[in-house]
Amino acid sequence: MMSENRIGVIGVVVENREVVPQVNQILSDYADMIIGRMGLPYREKDISVISLIVDGNTDALGALTGKLGNLPHVTVKSALTKSS
Repeated sequence: MMSENRIGVIGVVVENREVVPQVNQILSDYADMIIGRMGLPYREKDISVISLIVDGNTDALGALTGKLGNLPHVTVKSALTKSS
């Protein structure tokens, strides 16, 4: 049985610009779940912060956060609704 959809926010901190192409590829792969995206380069600290508003089932959201979190120099945290 497919798990029900959840709405939430995913925060992504990228501490090395070399992984930005991989981050963007993963986000592109999961674009159907991403309602909104805001990315801010924090040039003084040489990091980027991305916030994503998402709507998807827990399996797909877990795959998205897992793939992002497995990249070097990338930290990911999410907060999801308990139900849709």
